Amino acid sequence: MAEVFHEQSNVGDIVAKFPKAGDYFKSIRIDFCCGGNRPLIEALNERELEASVVISDLNTLYSNALKRNELGVVWDQASFEDIIELIIQKHHLFLQEELPSLSPYVTKVLRVHGHHQPHLAEVHKLFHQLKTELEQHTIKEETEVFPTILQAEQDNILEATEILTNKIMELEAEHDAAGDIMKRLRVITNDFTPPEGACGTYQLVYRRLESIEDDLFKHVHIENNVLFPKARERWISKVRLKTSSE
Repeated sequence: MAEVFHEQSNVGDIVAKFPKAGDYFKSIRIDFCCGGNRPLIEALNERELEASVVISDLNTLYSNALKRNELGVVWDQASFEDIIELIIQKHHLFLQEELPSLSPYVTKVLRVHGHHQPHLAEVHKLFHQLKTELEQHTIKEETEVFPTILQAEQDNILEATEILTNKIMELEAEHDAAGDIMKRLRVITNDFTPPEGACGTYQLVYRRLESIEDDLFKHVHIENNVLFPKARERWISKVRLKTSSE
C-alpha cells in the first residue's frame, strides 16, 4: 500500500485531506485543530506514541475510505462561500444553541454537588468563560472577518488583506485560548467521566461538555487548517498578479 501519510506530514493537513482522521486523532488525544500546524512525528513524540503504528493506522484508514468513496469533503474544491456557510450553519449554530442551554445545568450541578466536589467550581468558571469568549468570537467572525474574506475576492484586495491578516491572527489566538480551556476541562473532569453514582444532570453536563469539545475541534480545524490557509494562499496569488500587471 502506498504511504500517503508519513512522519513529516502536517497534522492539520492530514485531517484536511482525510476528515475522518480527526476521529482517529481524537481517540489517541492528538490535537489536530490548535495544534495542527506541526509535523505528525512531533505530536506523536509528545504523546509518546509509536509512530509506525499510528502512521500505518492512518494509511490503512485512508485506503479503506478511498475504496468505499468515504473521504468526505474535498476542501481544495470548496469555495469560500461553501466553507463559510458550513462553519456558520453547522458549528456556529451549534454553539449558539448549546452554550446558553447548557449554562443553567452547569450552575445547578455546582449548587447541588459543589460542596462535595470542589472541582465543579472551576468547571463552572471555565465553562462560562468559554461561553462568553466563543459568543464574542463567532459574532466577530460573522460580522467582520467572513464578510471581509468574501469582499477580498471581489475588490480592494491589498487593503482587505492587511486588515484580514491581523484579524485572522486574533482569531487563531482566540482558538488557542478556547482549546486551552477545553483541555483543562478534560483534565479536571477526568476525561468527562462523572463520579460513581452521579445524578442524571451531572452526567448530562459532562456528556454535553464532551460534545462541545468534539464540535469545537472540528470547527477550529476547518478555520485554522482549511479556510485561513486557503484565504492566505489566494491573497498572495492575487497580490502577485496585481503587482506584476502594474
